Amino acid sequence: MKSDDGLRKRSPWWGIVVFCMAALSLGGASYGVGISARKIFLAQEEEIIPIIAGGALDDIPALMRGNLPSVTTSMVFGEERHVKPPRMCDMPEDFFEILPRAQGAAHGYDKYNGYIRKYRARRGFLHERELRAARVAWHYFETYTQPNTGLANSVGNYPSTTLWDTASYIAGLVAAYELCLIEKPEFDRRITQLLTTIKGLELFRKELPNKVYHTQTGAKVDYTNKPGEIGFSALDIGRFLVWMRICKNRYPYLANTIDSVLLKWDFRNVLDAEGLMFGAYVDSETDETVYAQEGRLGYEEYAAKGFALWGFQPRLAHRAEPFLTASIYGVQVPYDGRDPRVFHSQNYVVTESYLQDGLELGFDMPHDDSSPAWVHTDGWRAEFADRIYQVQENRWRQTGFMTARSEHNVKGPPYFTYDTIFSDGYPWNTVTPRGDYVPDHAAVSGKAALGLWALWDTDYTDVLYEAMIELYDPENGMFEGLYERGQGRVEIFTANNNGIILTALLHKVQGTILTPYIGDTEVWYTAFRDQDIRLLRNYPDPPQKEDWLPALRHSVQEKADF
Repeated sequence: MKSDDGLRKRSPWWGIVVFCMAALSLGGASYGVGISARKIFLAQEEEIIPIIAGGALDDIPALMRGNLPSVTTSMVFGEERHVKPPRMCDMPEDFFEILPRAQGAAHGYDKYNGYIRKYRARRGFLHERELRAARVAWHYFETYTQPNTGLANSVGNYPSTTLWDTASYIAGLVAAYELCLIEKPEFDRRITQLLTTIKGLELFRKELPNKVYHTQTGAKVDYTNKPGEIGFSALDIGRFLVWMRICKNRYPYLANTIDSVLLKWDFRNVLDAEGLMFGAYVDSETDETVYAQEGRLGYEEYAAKGFALWGFQPRLAHRAEPFLTASIYGVQVPYDGRDPRVFHSQNYVVTESYLQDGLELGFDMPHDDSSPAWVHTDGWRAEFADRIYQVQENRWRQTGFMTARSEHNVKGPPYFTYDTIFSDGYPWNTVTPRGDYVPDHAAVSGKAALGLWALWDTDYTDVLYEAMIELYDPENGMFEGLYERGQGRVEIFTANNNGIILTALLHKVQGTILTPYIGDTEVWYTAFRDQDIRLLRNYPDPPQKEDWLPALRHSVQEKADF
């Protein structure tokens, strides 16, 4: 089915000559050539595609590599590429009646290590209650976006944000536009101001964005919102890269602006040669920058795919290993196998990172732009997500505790909790960032509940929906959640909660949020080709087939039969 054996082959030098002659004859320089690479390749499609897909990149002069197309599954396998769905208000009434459906596909792995889930996502127009929730969630950003910078507060009135929460604002903004809550002038005004501010942010030691910024001034701050720099987060950057790619692919007119933001960043220390991700912090005694591996099972792989969407190769960060499992209510729940006593990083199992992968990326590989919606080409991610869902439903059925666990903010000390499915050797463990046990802060998370409802169409998620869909303050947004032990609402409002809820509602209407790139070449890949900046800052070349993250099945680590 997915095979390129039938394509004819010719000497790799033929492809290089055709490409370079076309580029040079048109005066190709660091910002691209006059004729698109894709058109050149299509002219010799049967001859050239095997060369590009097979990996002759090293034989092409560095000056020319940026004009190559980024190779995706539709190009290699000749499959029809996905298309961006219309905005909800532009959809015909029968839109969901004519969507292709899985016909008798058995759940489980396929021979390419893709996965067909037992469950299906909800699809359809938003009903009145869902539209009201979307408007309320969007109102959070209308209320708490700073007019001077265009940055949105992470938590209510507190004028501070991270790159992670900025991505959640972008998610909310995209959803508001696609669900027709706002129109294009408002969308353009907001996204342009935001990107302009982000481009102008002072970076952590001239590398990457600081972990925290003041939303009113755009200044670097520490966790107390006082001036200072504290490092950068690879996970935050990875999530931001996911939403930059979503915006660039959906709205090509923003592409140059988005590329110009990222081309100010220095990526040399965030990924190593083996594809592990590293964050940075400042040593309190020496004031030196320390780089430490960042990410645990769930978040690490999601953030890695953000980097891969921009041509980086985070191979080790994307693997499931090392992981262990804990048997909880009959489900083998996966958790990161790295020992916290050695690596000094906790292995929290929560719902959010799996939701983000499913809602935003469809549990697919970064190079996949053509597989059917019900085939998840990043198969083990989809399978693990089903386990994360199933154990929470099983707990509800066996104990009566409605369960949708994720990290969340709380009002007052400790201000933030990791409300986990499993951590520190215990199931359903609710802890502070310091590791203190705080069972009274256990809650049904609003973002987790509605995210589960969007991706798992079941009777149980109907219960979660009823608990959360009207849990809001019309002036401030959706509440963070509902305390598990009967203390009422988690009375705090955050960008992350409202952004993910909007993403879940958008997924119901449009499916996977990421859509394919429709251009030919990208400034991201062509800029600075005549300088050493690309090498110094570790900017990648357009990914070819040999650069794809391998579609591995967990434990066995089988490579897909491509």
